Amino acid sequence: MPKQLIKDLEPGVEVKSAFIVSRKELRKTKAGAPYLALELADKSGKVDARLWDGVSRYKDAFSERDYVAVSGRAEKYRDQLQVVVSSLRRCRDEEVDTADFLRVVGTDRAELEGELRQALEEVRNLHLKSLLLAFLDDPEFMRGFTTAPAAKNYHHPYLGGLLEHTATTVRICRMICDLYPDIDRDLLITAAALHDIGKIQELEYERAIDFSDAGRFLGHLLLSDEMVRERIATLPAFPEDLALRLRHAVLSHHGELEWGSPKRPKTLEAIVLHHVDNLDAKVNSFREVVVRSGNGDSPWTDMRNLFKRPLYAPRALSQEMELDLEEDVPR
Repeated sequence: MPKQLIKDLEPGVEVKSAFIVSRKELRKTKAGAPYLALELADKSGKVDARLWDGVSRYKDAFSERDYVAVSGRAEKYRDQLQVVVSSLRRCRDEEVDTADFLRVVGTDRAELEGELRQALEEVRNLHLKSLLLAFLDDPEFMRGFTTAPAAKNYHHPYLGGLLEHTATTVRICRMICDLYPDIDRDLLITAAALHDIGKIQELEYERAIDFSDAGRFLGHLLLSDEMVRERIATLPAFPEDLALRLRHAVLSHHGELEWGSPKRPKTLEAIVLHHVDNLDAKVNSFREVVVRSGNGDSPWTDMRNLFKRPLYAPRALSQEMELDLEEDVPR
């Protein structure tokens, strides 16, 4: 079955392709008739879908995170694209190409890892360097760290996204340290390298990116802190004050209580890390919105995005980014 990407679907187009079910709900119409409300996904995005007929036949035939072969039609409903499903069936794993469903970071991961290792070599504090090496020299940790996405939906939502986000955060922090010499460079670089490591446990990404039970219950800030504490416990004579300052930077990097931080930043390094992390996340999120907007020749996106407002990006720029993303995904 030829693959139709969600980003290429338009109202009136016949749909006959495989997708992954990212959400499945059995609902009832106002008249009490059952229907299935679905969210279908692939590497290019997500789309709502509805199955109105034959609900009793299909409702137990597949589950969330299953691959399904869908037949139907794309329509516009309340200014949003929707797929009206006429029939579907569960697919076997060998029937699909997993590269159609999970995007991969565009930059070579070995290059990103090499850049990160080179930056961490500059850390002179022996305690912090030992802590970093305890992670970098752990093959199991590095497999997860170089593969995990950085988020489910918004920034760096693709395999290798966590590594890319971390490498960029460290790169920016190094530049800022050159501008403000009163920053504790070793502490900031270490915190930048470790601030999101809990996402290895927070997210699952075998078929589609979603939250694990640990991610839903605890979140990556607490998971990151737990991983840092466990490694510090294996290192002899790690200074308690240094451990507290490092853990504080990790735990407070979302900046505000309403953004998920258990504490707001109280040190210079924690404040810098918060703003750098937010900067890289927002820039990448902007690019994601523009690439997925599909607004033809208009330089404006619609309001249905993370920023909750129309975003302006000249088509030449957005089309170039889209081509970059398509070229970066393995065939």
